[in-house]
Amino acid sequence: MSDLYAVFGNPIAHSKSPAIHAAFAVSTGQDMIYEARLAPLDGFAAAVSGFVAAGGKGANVTVPFKEDAFRLANRLSERAARAGAVNTLVFSDGEIFGDNTDGAGLVRDITHNLGYSLAGKRILLLGAGGASRGVIAPLLAELPTVLAIANRTAAKAEVLAAAFADMAPLEGGDFSRYAGCSFDVVINATSASLSGESLPLPSDLFVAGSLAYDMMYGKGETPFLHLARQQGAGRCADGLGMLVEQAAEAFLVWRGIRPDTGPVLAALRAGLTG
Repeated sequence: MSDLYAVFGNPIAHSKSPAIHAAFAVSTGQDMIYEARLAPLDGFAAAVSGFVAAGGKGANVTVPFKEDAFRLANRLSERAARAGAVNTLVFSDGEIFGDNTDGAGLVRDITHNLGYSLAGKRILLLGAGGASRGVIAPLLAELPTVLAIANRTAAKAEVLAAAFADMAPLEGGDFSRYAGCSFDVVINATSASLSGESLPLPSDLFVAGSLAYDMMYGKGETPFLHLARQQGAGRCADGLGMLVEQAAEAFLVWRGIRPDTGPVLAALRAGLTG
């Protein structure tokens, strides 16, 4: 029998993960099946239990269950413990191992796919929710000169910055705090682009050659990337590459082999623009 994997979410029908992992399995010669599974909002643990009972080997976890997965795991990777959220589960001998591959996916997309080094750069992270928390430690591991967190509510950004102060000194504040400041990289980790909202950003964040990166993606430019381009960002990128790279990192955790992401990312990109 093929090894069984799945992604759990609610909603989940839109997920590209089954297509991504099916392509990874073919390219690496892995005998596995990967499904999308809708979990009830109040029934994530039961859904996972049923999946494990059916022979499930591992799972991805997406909105809104990453914190539920964190609580469900009885062993955590260091990066999952730091993130306070889990997006990758491994089931083995009664143990549930939780990992978080989001930050690794973001960093690999920026440094490998975009060819943009983060070392010595000034980085501004927009948003102080779970998406930001999951990528801070991997970003700090790239040794930027500055990592600052901007949020609509300053206190939330300050609390998040303090949570990682043992790794490096971080700044945190509301958007207006960074008026007059410029950054090499500005990463949108808010959900504003999902609802078509623009963020109240200062007009001088971007410098020539700066990278604007939106974790969201879709057909056409997100509102954040449109604003960034208008304000002089040298490069703009959406989060499709992050999606593929975090999936490849999860595949590596499960199968011990890293698939080539280039062809899969190119196919997904063609589907968005076609």
